[in-house]
Amino acid sequence: MKTKKQQELIELYLSQLDDEKQAIYRELIVYLSELGYNPKKEGLRISFKHDMHRKQIAKIGMTKGKQPKPIFMLRFSACRNYSKRFKDIVNEAVSKDNFKESRCVNNNCNWCAGDAKSHVYIGESSDGTLKFHCGASALEIPDVKSEDILEIKTLIKEEHIYLMKNEAGIES
Repeated sequence: MKTKKQQELIELYLSQLDDEKQAIYRELIVYLSELGYNPKKEGLRISFKHDMHRKQIAKIGMTKGKQPKPIFMLRFSACRNYSKRFKDIVNEAVSKDNFKESRCVNNNCNWCAGDAKSHVYIGESSDGTLKFHCGASALEIPDVKSEDILEIKTLIKEEHIYLMKNEAGIES
């Protein structure tokens, strides 16, 4: 973390978790920090953005209710090679009635840099239709476990490289 305030924000969040979840989330937060993503409180969640491109790559928070659970959301729209677990997450996102359809595929948006189809989630809805979900969105990764860490870090790194190249104009 860069500042004491950021460190306190993260420690406050982690203090709500059991030891196992603390270890998982701490490892992901440290990795995001190593890549230059800074935590910032946004409403009830903490968002991670990079100073060089100002795009969000991840969010963490807690669910509401009597037994709150941790939430981890990740932007991995520029990634194409991932496990069935992550394919299912994308397919579920495009199957929702209120899914965030990508407008950039039809040149109706200029929020993200780079070729539109290189930064949108491409999923198959429950009826088999291929759909494009807005790539600027971080999708919820339910019930993150220690066995997910390596793949999540791989997705973070791939998305980071894409964002640095296309949003910040820096080749890694």
